Amino acid sequence: MKCPKCNHTQANATECRKCGVIFAKYEAFERRKKEAAAKKARKSTKNVGLYALIFSLMIVTAATTYYLVAPKTKKTTDHSLQTAEETAESTYQNPEVLKNVSTGKDVKPAKKQKNTAIIAQASPVGRARSATVSIETPWGTGSGFFITKNYIVTNKHVVEFDTESLRGIQEKVATRRKLIELEKEKLTNLRSQMRRMSAGPTKSQLEIIIREREKSLAHYIAQQQEGEQRLAELEKKLQAPDIKVILEDGQEHYIGYVLTSPNYDLALLALFAHDGTYLRTAPQGMAMQQGDKVFTVGSPVGLRHTVTSGVFSGFRRRGPNNQLYLQTDAAINPGNSGGPLIDEKGYVHGVNTMIIKDTEGIGFAIPIEKVYEEFSSTLR
Repeated sequence: MKCPKCNHTQANATECRKCGVIFAKYEAFERRKKEAAAKKARKSTKNVGLYALIFSLMIVTAATTYYLVAPKTKKTTDHSLQTAEETAESTYQNPEVLKNVSTGKDVKPAKKQKNTAIIAQASPVGRARSATVSIETPWGTGSGFFITKNYIVTNKHVVEFDTESLRGIQEKVATRRKLIELEKEKLTNLRSQMRRMSAGPTKSQLEIIIREREKSLAHYIAQQQEGEQRLAELEKKLQAPDIKVILEDGQEHYIGYVLTSPNYDLALLALFAHDGTYLRTAPQGMAMQQGDKVFTVGSPVGLRHTVTSGVFSGFRRRGPNNQLYLQTDAAINPGNSGGPLIDEKGYVHGVNTMIIKDTEGIGFAIPIEKVYEEFSSTLR
């Protein structure tokens, strides 16, 4: 089997051992890419015809207006009009000076007010919001951000379901299934015992007990059926998961090409339909200093593109492999995972990844340098 991405040849026909691409997902991504290109071409052809029609209508309208208005227009020698024309000419020659038509005095023009929306968009936090995306999977939600025009960085646990969690769900469903079967056997024995009993208080009491246990059993059976159905759907979706990316403007796209890191909680998603804002790393010599102000962007508990602020608390090593993290007191909540940690100038320094349970103001991000190390073959 030859890898369609790096041309590596191997016997395994499921996943490339050299670049990590999953063949089925890569083929699905290429198929979606061709369909998107065809759709864009059709839309472009349609727009050209529409623009031509609009242009023709504009020409006809202008010609008609000139024909109706031009004969009725007369030249005027009104002094005020001449003064206005002279003022306009003066203003054109020197835009810093305006002349009051009634008094003839020079006045300075008022400063133009910038559009607040443009200011927000041009700000470091505004650019970070534009580059940040929400990610939805069959098992939950998270965040990510564009590190180039076409590649999104996020956490591996956002796009890859935890096998330990799946195993726990499977064991829970299997245990409940066995308990239900045992309860059915007990009820069968109790009913048989009640039929052999003579009428009296003991038989009546047993009859009540059986009736109450039947009600409880019916309730647990209904719960078990729902659990079995959810497990079956989850197992089915895990075979070919749909990973949806939602941009700041609400556009939704499905990802078919995913790379994951074997060493860090990192994943790289490809989205070639995007051509917008992405985050840049800080220039050399601009390392984070303890106490520097930082911001996080993400989608905690479904609140998309939420911004929180704090300070850089320091470098920390954690986990069994003693990996390096950036510590911050900026709020990192469920759904923030995979979002960017940026400084006041908008440079990205880390990928938000985790907090310490039952604490406040202790969050961690993976240094952005690790992203380039883990995906060096793709992010050249």
